Amino acid sequence: QVRLVESGGDFVQAGGSLRLSCTPSTSINDFEAMYWYRQAPGSDKQREHVAGLTRRGTTAYSDSAKGRFTISTDKSKNMIYLQMNNLRPEDTGVYFCHVLSGPDQVWGQGTQVTVSS
Repeated sequence: QVRLVESGGDFVQAGGSLRLSCTPSTSINDFEAMYWYRQAPGSDKQREHVAGLTRRGTTAYSDSAKGRFTISTDKSKNMIYLQMNNLRPEDTGVYFCHVLSGPDQVWGQGTQVTVSS
């Protein structure tokens, strides 16, 4: 069973930057695709897709993330990253790493990002 651990969440002011990290328990070479999702504050909020990266290197971003966020991997460190620049208060939420590994869809526990205005 693959496990994912996110880190890097913090409290930042608007306009600031953060880099989120996702550490998988198995090789990222085993993943068909890797994603970052955000769940905004509020119990009724669903997780929203922020960024995705396929094994072939194709990326996809939400309209809000385009031009500001970058998903990437470092195979030498076996890490998945989300670089977030020019952060806005509406980026606040819990960020989850999510991967497709064979038949399995795996989620991490999330890391909190809070952006103040």
